[in-house]
Amino acid sequence: MDTSDARQKILARIRRAHGRPVSPTSDELQAADDYVAKHAIAPQPTVGADVVAHFETQAQRMSSTTERVGRLADVPAAVARYLGAHGLETRAVCWETLAGLDWAGAGVTIEARAPRNEDAVGITGVFAAIAETGTLMLLSGPQTPASTHLLPETHVAVVSSSRIVRHYEDGFARVREERGEPPRAMNLVSGPSRTGDIEQTIVLGAHGPYRVHVVIVEGD
Repeated sequence: MDTSDARQKILARIRRAHGRPVSPTSDELQAADDYVAKHAIAPQPTVGADVVAHFETQAQRMSSTTERVGRLADVPAAVARYLGAHGLETRAVCWETLAGLDWAGAGVTIEARAPRNEDAVGITGVFAAIAETGTLMLLSGPQTPASTHLLPETHVAVVSSSRIVRHYEDGFARVREERGEPPRAMNLVSGPSRTGDIEQTIVLGAHGPYRVHVVIVEGD
């Protein structure tokens, strides 16, 4: 049984225990949509006219690095440049959604699978990016495992500029519009993992990647 089936079975048991149908009715779904639409949005920070530039500034403030490329086909070369500049091995795992790019032509050895302990670099796509805080929104699924951006020491994220939104509410709205319901897991990534537990000194890579690099695709 995969995790999606398990999730549905658990929710079905909860609904039966409350005397409800196994699946939500159209009236229930409409009531949920109506509630969200009527719910007031709290004050939001100002994001300038250039949403991509604002995202880059905020991401860099959170210790991420960024690079813009013109096309999706340019991503492997950009990743190779980044790995080379940091003295990292040019070997990585990636989401299946990115496996078709010409990684070999850029000198990067790639495997489209979930990472194992020895994998140092994970490359993912991004469902949306939040300009107000430089945050990446990643949705888990069979082809987009969360472990790819959580386990390796280096996380490289690929995001289209068209998927950079102003605020969190815009990202959540896009999930509802495109997916209908939330995935099993949603991760919001704001730079490398960090902690200040020891003498209030910030240490990167405490519970996840030491590095987060974002490749922004402006075309395609």
